[in-house]
Amino acid sequence: MNESTNSTSLAEPTAQAKPAGDWARKALDNCMERHRLPFNFWIHMLGIPVAVASLPLLLVAEWYWALAAFVLGYVLQWIGHLAEGNDLGEWAGIKSLLGLPYVGIAPRWQQERDGRGA
Repeated sequence: MNESTNSTSLAEPTAQAKPAGDWARKALDNCMERHRLPFNFWIHMLGIPVAVASLPLLLVAEWYWALAAFVLGYVLQWIGHLAEGNDLGEWAGIKSLLGLPYVGIAPRWQQERDGRGA
């Protein structure tokens, strides 16, 4: 039996796993760039679970409680983006598809990212 060493180890990412990791890293970087204001970040930490809780509420409560949870969670996120100065992710995507102008990253952070100072 020939004892040749295998060129790939378990610690090395495979060619298929690396793009998925790259996509996840880019998505996380984009998310963090769009939620740089601490108020926006933390209000999302409240709003997202409230909005997501609306799904199980549909199964165990009256429909209007689920609707109220969804609207409250979404409004909290909207308030955060209003304070940040950029569009909600869903609205930015919709506006982009329709060819309308949208604010992906708040102007104050855009200037910093482009090297023009804040």
